[in-house]
Amino acid sequence: MEMTKRTWLLVGLLAIVLAACAPGSDAFAPDDRANFFHGVWHGWIAPFTLIWQIFNSDIRVYEPNNTGWWYDFGFYIAVISGFGSLALSRRKQRTQRRKAG
Repeated sequence: MEMTKRTWLLVGLLAIVLAACAPGSDAFAPDDRANFFHGVWHGWIAPFTLIWQIFNSDIRVYEPNNTGWWYDFGFYIAVISGFGSLALSRRKQRTQRRKAG
């Protein structure tokens, strides 16, 4: 039981941290725009942000106050690498099951 409480506490804390760094939260102004590294971060948390957007309509998946091409590049690199690694992980598990079975 103790492990379950810790796990849920960690998941809750992680959700709060990720939601606090979500794009579209008025953290960026026109004179202080999101850059490449913010784009990478927003790309990594995009799946969580999409779910969080259901509960808070002020949150967006993509930060509109950004530096342009570099933000886009970081965002798409993170999204592609994140989803690509998930697919690679599933493929690896499938291959291991076939070898074992």
